[in-house]
Amino acid sequence: MKTALPFVLAFALSFLFSSAHARQSPLPPLVSTSGLGEVKVQPDQLTFRVGVEIREKTLEETRKAADQRTAALLSFLKKAGIDAKDVQTENLSVYPIYSGQEYGQTAPQSFQASRTISVTLKKLDRFDELMGGLYKAGANRVDGITYETTQLKKHQEEARRKAVQDARQKAVLLASELGSKVGRPYQINEGGNSGPRPVMYGKAVLREQSVMDAGGPTLALGEITVTAAVEVSFLLE
Repeated sequence: MKTALPFVLAFALSFLFSSAHARQSPLPPLVSTSGLGEVKVQPDQLTFRVGVEIREKTLEETRKAADQRTAALLSFLKKAGIDAKDVQTENLSVYPIYSGQEYGQTAPQSFQASRTISVTLKKLDRFDELMGGLYKAGANRVDGITYETTQLKKHQEEARRKAVQDARQKAVLLASELGSKVGRPYQINEGGNSGPRPVMYGKAVLREQSVMDAGGPTLALGEITVTAAVEVSFLLE
């Protein structure tokens, strides 16, 4: 054991010296750039949020009315053929409303309840039909629309390729201005958000049915943008 100790100690010191020397080694000549890739696509599905907002005198009346309205909305969506996996209850809230006219008032004037249901719609031409039916079933608020693509992974991969190409083009331009050439990549990091944008979000009260049926389709799909960002360091030759 005594004989082995000096050898182990010498090996450890040698390892530490080698590691410190490696850390102090200078980096090779590099050019570092960032790249951005964007792919614009038309959405092929959307998620909208619809709900009810109820105000009654007592807590029990408010809860019961909100539950009945919510059940009616869920029943309509089921009858309309919307898959159960595409329907989700998101927000539930019940809270007291005070008049504010009496200092230190402890008894609420009324209660308010809100229920929100998220619906993913794959047949976009049914949007107006569903909104009209939900209105008749008791919905009185819409809390936003998110436009989506079912081919997100494919579009993300394309956006990444464009981001890498963008980074290389910048590196070539920078290097050529200094009389150098770009060699193989030394380090690559992906950053930023490669999800789709924009996310359309808003809050509105459903319009009267006569207005909703008056002017044709009410949905303008536009485009969503899938983005990717990378940071690349290339060796200089």
